[in-house]
Amino acid sequence: MIIIIGAITVCVCVFGGFMMEGGNMKVLFDAFVNEVLIIAGGAAGSLIIMSPKKVLKDIVKGLGACLKGAPHSRASYEDLLKVLYELFLLGRRNGMIALEEHILEPDKSSVFKKYPRFSNNKHAVEFLCGALRPIIDGKIKPDQLRLLLDAEIGQLETEHHAPVSVLQKTGDAMPGFGIVAAVLGIVITMASIGGRVEDIGTHVAAALVGTFLGILLAYGFMGPLATNLEFVGEAELDFTRCIAACVTGFANGMAPVTAVELGRRGLSSEYRPSSEQLEQMFKSMKAGK
Repeated sequence: MIIIIGAITVCVCVFGGFMMEGGNMKVLFDAFVNEVLIIAGGAAGSLIIMSPKKVLKDIVKGLGACLKGAPHSRASYEDLLKVLYELFLLGRRNGMIALEEHILEPDKSSVFKKYPRFSNNKHAVEFLCGALRPIIDGKIKPDQLRLLLDAEIGQLETEHHAPVSVLQKTGDAMPGFGIVAAVLGIVITMASIGGRVEDIGTHVAAALVGTFLGILLAYGFMGPLATNLEFVGEAELDFTRCIAACVTGFANGMAPVTAVELGRRGLSSEYRPSSEQLEQMFKSMKAGK
């Protein structure tokens, strides 16, 4: 929703200012379709040329996520901390083997079912289960787990950055395509140089509209969208990093509450509950049981 508000603000201010200065919107609209076809179509084609298939899919998925807003809320993080605490407590009391049924079949886990905000996040569930499985199996030492998780998070960072990079490069190319549209407009103008003065003026105006649209699309829409997509990707990674920090702490012998506290301290102030709130959450969980 916030993106739509921003886009409307850009259009109202730019075109409203143009009209307040005495500009005729009919001049823009007459050339709009043709110029957008050249600029947007050319930019879309260049995006397809530079992007692997997966990156194109990630761009579409990412733009949809941008329209939805922040991927995680404070409530999502609270559910995450509760899930981690309950799993760690179970592992500490009954041994790591007690976690096996929850990790191998998370869809059937009684713990995950209590927290639908977390269990509906398939990527987060998969990452958590993947982080705990090597410890349960005894395949690696606890101090080696961090290397394993860092490698996975590093790859996620690369995958999140790729759509942002491609979208940003496409936005940077928009003014160039605006110049292409303007040059084509000048070609048309020169071809009709012997005609009426009014027609020549119309052709020149259409050429300038191409330059205007290229710059507007680049700095008013494409650039901001790429930045928003980067923030969404970082928000997803922060959620994953929180899981990694908590699991690593628990694997290295921290008490469940301390391991969760380690993850809490790494959260953004927007989502981080205070120590008192975290303690109250755990007391409520125990009271509920």
